[in-house]
Amino acid sequence: MSRSFIILRNDEITSVAIGGFDGMHIAHQKLFENLDEKKALIVIETPYANLTPKGSRKEYFDGLLDFYELENIKHLSGKEFVEILKSKYPKLSKIVVGYDFGFGANKSNDANDLKKIFDANVLIVDEIFQDGISVHSRVIRNFIKNGFIKNANAFLGREYKISGKRVVGQGLGSSKFLPTINIEVKDYLLPNEGVYATQTKFDSVWMDSVTFVGHRVSTDNKFSIETHILDAKIDTLQNEIVKIRFFDKIRENQKYDDFEELKNQILDDVQQAKKFFEMR
Repeated sequence: MSRSFIILRNDEITSVAIGGFDGMHIAHQKLFENLDEKKALIVIETPYANLTPKGSRKEYFDGLLDFYELENIKHLSGKEFVEILKSKYPKLSKIVVGYDFGFGANKSNDANDLKKIFDANVLIVDEIFQDGISVHSRVIRNFIKNGFIKNANAFLGREYKISGKRVVGQGLGSSKFLPTINIEVKDYLLPNEGVYATQTKFDSVWMDSVTFVGHRVSTDNKFSIETHILDAKIDTLQNEIVKIRFFDKIRENQKYDDFEELKNQILDDVQQAKKFFEMR
């Protein structure tokens, strides 16, 4: 679903979609499908945006992205907000929103009010369901926080992905267990603690991997994100920024009494991950 980013000028834009767009999930994509070629997203930023943080959204939309901090606009009336958009985009002729869209001070206006305020085309996209559940970013967050990665991916329309900087780990992986890449992640919501079948992007290549997220309860009890790339040597990899996409949860985080028991479990995790990718 990743797309190249197209640079457009404000005076070229003819259609916009308005929303929070954290997740850029399958319901958001339905809004995007109704935009014209010269299009923009009016992204209302809130502190809850942690599925696709600000810089990540451009991967899933091939138009202009225009960010507004909720704190800076929440005092505006619905009419004032629309006037800002009309002034910024002089050729604006279509606005696309979801069925539950609310705007204006204290969300005093809804999608039907937008039709009265905006003197051109307003398209309201109906509620989107997946597995009988209404698709919302908050639902996806709950899936991820509880380790239900397959459910989250179905609602996203892609594998959930995080990105972070490579950091120095304990050093136990290479010396006693299996070599891992340790990363520090900011801004993204993390899956709950456990071991996952993943793919890790390093040096521009996605490679099958197994990833641990959580506190190292069998060693120093510190929190870490460690990914082991299957059937590849990581000492030849150079990139400092690492991306991980999650496919399925293998097991919960567990404490082991000795290194040998832990090592055997890690080897079993690797085999489980390999089986997962063999069966995909």
